[in-house]
Amino acid sequence: MAKIHGMLTLDELSQRVALGDIETVVLAFTDLYGRPMGKRFDADFFLESVAAHGTHACDYLFTVDMEMEPIPGYTFANWELGYGDVHLVPDMATLRVASWLTKSAIVLCDVESERTHQLATVAPRTILRRQIERAAASGFTPKAGSELEYYLFEDSYRTAAQKGYANLQPASWYLEDYHLQQGAREEKFTAVARRNLRNAGIPVETSKGEWGLGQHEINIRYAEILEMADRHTLYKQCLRETAENLGLSLTFMAKPFAGQAGSSSHIHLSLWQDDQNAFVGDGQIGPVQCSDTFRWFLGGWIAHAAELMVCYAPTVNSYKRYVDGSWAPTRLAWSYDNRTAGFRVVGRGSSLRIECRIPGADCNPYLVYSAALASGLDGIANQIEPPAIFEGDIYAAQHLPRVPYTLREATDLFAQSDFARQTFGDEVVAHYTHYLRTEQKAYDTAVTDWERQRYFERI
Repeated sequence: MAKIHGMLTLDELSQRVALGDIETVVLAFTDLYGRPMGKRFDADFFLESVAAHGTHACDYLFTVDMEMEPIPGYTFANWELGYGDVHLVPDMATLRVASWLTKSAIVLCDVESERTHQLATVAPRTILRRQIERAAASGFTPKAGSELEYYLFEDSYRTAAQKGYANLQPASWYLEDYHLQQGAREEKFTAVARRNLRNAGIPVETSKGEWGLGQHEINIRYAEILEMADRHTLYKQCLRETAENLGLSLTFMAKPFAGQAGSSSHIHLSLWQDDQNAFVGDGQIGPVQCSDTFRWFLGGWIAHAAELMVCYAPTVNSYKRYVDGSWAPTRLAWSYDNRTAGFRVVGRGSSLRIECRIPGADCNPYLVYSAALASGLDGIANQIEPPAIFEGDIYAAQHLPRVPYTLREATDLFAQSDFARQTFGDEVVAHYTHYLRTEQKAYDTAVTDWERQRYFERI
């Protein structure tokens, strides 16, 4: 396989440091929200020490809320335990040029216990690694792709914050889905973002306008599932920082505006065995020629979608995206090349894959792919049959089971799920349930602009 442009070996990094091309190495991992956390190292010190021995970070990073406040009630880390360290181990397979930063490289890390040096159970990348190991034990290599949408604004992030994120100027003034003219106006950002992604070892396929004012997407090439989750994480950071550098802003909120389309993260997934797509076979369901592996994987994924919904939709805002007729799925059904379906089967032969349209752009990719892979593998292990194919407008099919419509409902399903506990373990389920309920409580106790506008004078 040809080397991907922008990826670095340790020797190549050393050469570029010696030439003065790279001065800083960023070490990163994601917290529960999917936000990249980490440190910046002098490149010489990274080469002399960190590359071989790793570094440390405070374990409170897996217990903080969005405002970085440490939340009590976690057993992983708390005040009683003194908020010690976790050990960060650079995964050198992820070392690449951080092309959107000045003279910088970036590497993603696995998180280990400082005491045992075992992978930290609650770290998102660990959770995905465990499911990849399960797939490998069955002889499968999962491959995946993310399609991330976002809204772009002419306001800088600082200006947007000063405005209270209200009355922002979108990058377009009419719905731009597939419009080349409007897309050309946004090339001042999109072309730079595509270039930065490519030069950072994240190969780009295409970009296009979406169904919102200033809504766009850049699609990157599919890869093995851990690499895809890493690319997804770096994609978001690259685009945010590229916007910052250009005096613009963008958001990956699932539903930034009530009257417009939400932003999704459609994910495509297939299993491979001996360099062949294991979904290919001589069986038939609906119009799809496929293997039993495909059929049962699809069945398991659909069967467990509701109880693992928090992995696809992790915030209060996530659930405001699930509106009939809005391009976001509201029912748990599958179809072939049907964009009203939560599970849209696409491709034929070696390109056969399942597109899940449930996740929003606010998802943590490690958790999304963990949930999808765990569900599908359980489907194979237990030969779970998918429901009959649905043809037509799934939004109108009120008899079909629906996705959970609130974070509270989804969290309860997750907390009560025997499958989640068997798959991820009691510690992970308890940790993430506490995180999700903390997020729900923060929303429940907030006073919003909606309340003031509705009640200030007239109640």
